[in-house]
Amino acid sequence: MICPTSGFYPRPAGSIRPRCSWPRAPVFEMCFLVLSHKICPAETRSGTISYLESRVQPVHQPYLTMCQGYRLCSTYRTTYKVTYHQSFKKLSRPVYTCCPGWRRPNVHASSCSTAVCRPPCQNGGRCSAPNRCTCPLGWTGKFCQTDVDECAAGKSHGCSQMCVNAAGSYHCACQEGHRLRADGKSCQALEPPTPAPATRTSDEMKEEAKNLKNRVELLEQKLQLMLAPFHNLVDDVNTDPISLLSYSFQQLDRIDSLSEQISFLEERLETCK
Repeated sequence: MICPTSGFYPRPAGSIRPRCSWPRAPVFEMCFLVLSHKICPAETRSGTISYLESRVQPVHQPYLTMCQGYRLCSTYRTTYKVTYHQSFKKLSRPVYTCCPGWRRPNVHASSCSTAVCRPPCQNGGRCSAPNRCTCPLGWTGKFCQTDVDECAAGKSHGCSQMCVNAAGSYHCACQEGHRLRADGKSCQALEPPTPAPATRTSDEMKEEAKNLKNRVELLEQKLQLMLAPFHNLVDDVNTDPISLLSYSFQQLDRIDSLSEQISFLEERLETCK
């Protein structure tokens, strides 16, 4: 607790007397003794208040009574009544404020229980005492303004291969050919990739395309030979024209199929260049 009023001096924490005391102070210079609230007087203000004051007044009431000899006697009795009237009184009272380094948690609070840090704590730090910050993990410094380099502290980070520092934290990484395990710290070697299946070379594909072209040329020659008799159908009555035409169509289908295979091989050859 801090008492800013001049003439105050602190007392030991275990003393039964006030922690804020004074050697020769007038009565109005009192420290508000709520030790955990950090409240001290800042000034003294005077004012006049009005109030109702009561007074008791005696009242004498005469009355008749029977005296000795059966005679009437006059006497009195005393009663009391309360009267009220407005009075004024001048009072002096201290005005309390928060001690330096403390403030009220809200405008309605009566205690100064919140510490003040100037400048404010950074990066999620908490002001735990006047100008004293309690920093979260990963930050240090008076106001939590400095990043802790966990990777520079030897092997305390726990990473098996590489440690990458970040603002307020860090993470582990692995070298090429390894991957990070589920624990986020150790690394596991990757399996070598499976070789792709062997493909035919371009020379083999060229040879196959050449053979297919030769087969097409041979089929075209056969087709010309098969179509030649059609020119003599009118003169030759022993030839079956339907059978001859069916066979010719079969040869044309074979030529189309071979042509498609040749085109496919030529396209693949273009991609291999």
